[in-house]
Formats: sequence, structure tokens, C-alpha cells
Amino acid sequence: MLAYNLAVIVWGAFVRATGSGAGCGSNWPLCTGVAVTHSALVAKIIELTHRSTSTIAGMLILGLLFWAFRAFPKKHIVRTGALLTTFFVLTEGAIGASLVLLDKTAQDKSTGRVVYLSVHLINTFLLVACIALTAWWASGANRPSWRGAGNVRWFLLAGLMGTLLLGVSGAITALGDTLYPVASLAAGLRADLSSAAPFVVQFRKYHPAIAILVGAYLAIFAIYRAKLTASPTTRRLAFSLSGLVLTQWTFGALDVYLLAPYWLQLLHLFLADLLWIAAVLLSADLLSNHDNNR
Repeated sequence: MLAYNLAVIVWGAFVRATGSGAGCGSNWPLCTGVAVTHSALVAKIIELTHRSTSTIAGMLILGLLFWAFRAFPKKHIVRTGALLTTFFVLTEGAIGASLVLLDKTAQDKSTGRVVYLSVHLINTFLLVACIALTAWWASGANRPSWRGAGNVRWFLLAGLMGTLLLGVSGAITALGDTLYPVASLAAGLRADLSSAAPFVVQFRKYHPAIAILVGAYLAIFAIYRAKLTASPTTRRLAFSLSGLVLTQWTFGALDVYLLAPYWLQLLHLFLADLLWIAAVLLSADLLSNHDNNR
């Protein structure tokens, strides 16, 4: 379920990157947009594929909910995870529908689109977190507890909030790359620093700084926790998180240098999702194993 939803998310980014969000016109859920040119037909196919795979994801998550209630007893944490997953997949569909119905797609440059895109990204991350945690708990992991976790809980909360902020800044930056492509790295830097440039263009210069700060925090915290514990699971998650930070820095720099080609944007987003999952699971692991929280 987690792997399938990651694929749906990456395809959704492809819809945005190719400007295909209006491929079905402003119609939802039906795709009744009129395609009169080859490019319009391609956009319609891309958007319709995303809607179809998203619908399948929703149906599978309903199956996950049913299965969780059949396989696990009352008050089990897996049931809670499945319920939260169902909630966030419904809000995901509602936000996606609003983007279409309000014409916040394709070449729309309004502030409202930036807001909707940010909310969409946060909801997507929360959905991914719930699916990952449901799988984690169904595999036998202990229930996390906020109480008794000590000061580590605040460090975890700061890391997760920082990762959400990083994700939102990345989504806004990617939107700027889509709406205002540049011909060269020098032209892009001039646009980023220009006070006359649109907000999404000026914002692009902040994303690398946020990535460095948040990434450094996550990597240092993860390595520190790995040194404090003898748990193989905690160490694996910690080293995975720090490794993903370094990988994201590399691909982020490459994304800037190559002027954000489609394939690299999608890979960068996929790695961002993996980094988020690693941060969430490490947090869940530390909150369920208070012996490590010293």
C-alpha cells in the first residue's frame, strides 16, 4: 500500500510538472474536457491516469481499513492507523478535487494555488506517515507513548515540523520551476534575486537554505541517537535518515544545476517521501522504546 501510494504521489508531481492538471478541464470526478490538439490529448491522458490511480488507492485503503478491523482486536494501534489513513485519503481527494474545480492547475499563478499546494503537500505527507505507521505497527512494533519520552519528544517534534516545512518549501519551489522556467543557471539566479520577480520565483532561493538547516538537524540528531542505542532497528533507521539527507542534498544541487528537468524533480520528490518516512518511523521507534531516550 505504501509503495503504491508513493507511485501515485510521484505521478501527481508529473501532472504538475507537465502542466496537465487541466487536462480534464474544470470537471471532477468525470473527465469531460474537450481535447482538440495533440498536446491537449496528452494532458488529458496524464490527468485521467492520475485520477484513476488515485481512485484505486482510495479503494485499496478502504480494503486496508476492513482488513485492520478483521485482523486486530479492539483498541489496537493498527486500527487507529488504518482509520487515520482513511481520513487523510478522503481529505487528499477533497483537496485534489478543489484544485481542479477552482482552476488552481496548469498555468494558474495565483496566491491561492500556492496555499492549496502547500496544504496538499502537508496532507500528502500525513497520509504517507499514517500508511507507513500502520504497516510498522502491523509488523509488530510497539505502541508509541508521548509520556515518559523525556526531552527527546521535543527534538522529534521539531524535526518532523522542520521536515514538513522543508517539504512545503520544495513544493513551492517546484511550482516556480514549472510556471517560470529559465534558460540558464545565471538567468535563474538573477530571477531569484530580483525584487520584481513573482513570489514563487523569489522563494526559490530560500529552499536550499531550509534544506541545509533542516537536513543538518535531522542528520546530527539521527547519528547522535544511533550512538546512544544498541537497538539494531533504531540504528538502521537513524543511519537511513542521515544517508537520505546527504542524498537529497546531492540531488537538490543537481536539480538546480540542470534547471529542474522532469525526471529529476520526480526523483527528488520520491527521495523526499523516503526521508519523511524514515523520520516518522525513527520518531515512532524512539517514542516506543523509552530505554533509549536518555
